[in-house]
This record gives sequence, structure tokens and C-alpha cells, in this order.
Amino acid sequence: MQQGVETALLEFAERVTSAGGPVESAHLSVYRALGRGESIEGRSLDALQAAYRLGARIAWRRYARVARRQALGTEAVALLAEAVFTHIDEIAAVSVQAYADAQADAAGTVGRRRHRLLILLASGDPDTEALDRAAAEADWPLPDSVAAVALGPPPAAQPDTPAPPRALRRSRLPEPVLADLESSQPCLVVPTPHLLLADPRLQQLLRETGAVVGPAVPPAQTADSLRWARSLREAGAVAGPDSPPVTAPSLARLLLLADPALVRLMARRRLKPLASLTPKQRERLAATLLACLQTPHGTAPEIAARLGIHPQTARQRLHQVQRLFGEALSDPDARFELEAALRATLG
Repeated sequence: MQQGVETALLEFAERVTSAGGPVESAHLSVYRALGRGESIEGRSLDALQAAYRLGARIAWRRYARVARRQALGTEAVALLAEAVFTHIDEIAAVSVQAYADAQADAAGTVGRRRHRLLILLASGDPDTEALDRAAAEADWPLPDSVAAVALGPPPAAQPDTPAPPRALRRSRLPEPVLADLESSQPCLVVPTPHLLLADPRLQQLLRETGAVVGPAVPPAQTADSLRWARSLREAGAVAGPDSPPVTAPSLARLLLLADPALVRLMARRRLKPLASLTPKQRERLAATLLACLQTPHGTAPEIAARLGIHPQTARQRLHQVQRLFGEALSDPDARFELEAALRATLG
């Protein structure tokens, strides 16, 4: 700081004696160092700017006293005043630019470290020490849970409306969200998803990109959450631009998505008794059968309450189900396969 004051005074003296001119390049490093120093110390530029203004006022008062003693004319005093405040503005501009550059450098460094952290999380089962170290370097406190988000491409640009650039899309995300918006399979990692997924900025981006949100998992299982989210996207579970983003269903439902061909085979075999019915009858009895399997005792009143129908109607449907499926309803393996097939069929 002392060097900055001395340099500014020397610079001004040289400026006046040489009839003006810009700040000497040899002195710029001092003013840049002052600006960068404020950034490195985590302060705003308010104090440095105030110091510049105060220094200019104090210097001007002293120059004015000398001007009165020397009986300088009005024009000379005016030129001197203009030189003082022009000089301080130029000095301040150099410091402001250096401050902005330092902020950008810091943001770029953190951004690169966070991108590496995202890649590590998405790689699958990262080493605990490596994950802790990467999170600390990225200034990203490890949360208890995260949710991975599989993004679609940005909305197609209209002829007169360009698509939002990556930097703009990133600026619309909450600061703790890790983002990869450039790869062929863009994704996000959202910490504390029960809080951040409600952020309106994030919700807007998710809607624009047809995002699918994976289930919340511990950070070490981020790759699993992302894999499940991408599986849902590939299965066509994508919301429209005006609809809420798709959230991963229950873990049981995700299990069924792991091998769709196997589930279809199971459904053909186990639900074959429904094949001779009309579509409406199949739908009603399938819902009744699923309710029967999912209620504690499978009684008519329980099924009626679950389906929102009259107990007598539930009783009639239950008799049909028992007639069609018979012994399978008391076989644990058959019941498991029936429920899996019905969950996949009825969604």
C-alpha cells in the first residue's frame, strides 16, 4: 500500500511536468497488484476505491494551498484539478480491471476443479480419500446425498432467437450444482436435492432440456443415480417443456427397467389369464389383482379402499381374479412375478 501511494505521487508529478499523458506502463503493475490483492484477500473494491478518492481529495487540498501561495491563475488551478482527478480515475480503472481478472481467474480455477470432481463422481465408486481431496480442492462440501440429472440437448433455436450459450445456462444454476453442459451426454450433480431441486432457476433449466432426475444417493453412488436417470431418458420418460421434470420412480420401478425384455416375458406368462378379456376388463382386473397383492390381507374392503370403489364391486372383481389365477395367488414366487409384471404394465 505504501508503495502504491509513493508510485501514485511520483506518477502524478511526472504527468504534470510532462504536460499530461496516460499512466506509465512501468507503474501499472503496482495498481494491478493493489486490485488483485483485494480479490485475494476476499474483500470488495469498496475500501480501495474509497482510499483512492480520499487520497485524491487530500492531495488536492495540499496542491490548492501551494497554488494559492504561488498565486496561480484560475485556468492553471482548473487544469491542475482536472489532472488530479483524471489521474486517480485512471489508477482506479487499472485496479478495477486487475480485480476483475483475479476474480475470473479464481472462478475459472474453481470451475475446472469442480468439473474434475463431477467426472470423478460420475466415474463410479470413487476412492474415499480421492473424493474427499477433490471436494476440498473444489471448495465443495460433501453433502449427505446427491441426485444426478440426465439433461437433454438445449431447446432448438428459432431462426431469430439463438440458443442460450453455455455460460448463460450455467449462470442460471444454483452455485453448489456441478454441471457438465458441453459433453454429448450433459448432466448435473445436485447436492442436498430435497432443497436445491425446488430452486426456480434449476427447475426452468430442467424443463427446457427435458431432464430426468435420478434418485437421491450418497455421493459415492452418484454414478448409479446418473445411470438410472439416463436409463429413464432412453426409455422415453421425458416431460414436455411446460411440464415438471421427470423424477426417478421408486427403486422397485427402477429395478424393473433394468431388463425390459425379461419383464415383458414375465408379463406374457403370468398375465396370460387376462388375455381373453376385453381391454377394459383387463385393466380393471389387473388393477384389482395388483391391489390384492399389495394390501396386507387382500380382503375386499382393503381392495375397495385402495381402488376407491364400493366393497361389493371389489368383492365381485376379487372372485374373478381368484377364478382366473387360482393357486398362483398362494405361491410366493408367482406372487412376486405377478406384482412385478403388473407394476411394469400398469406403471
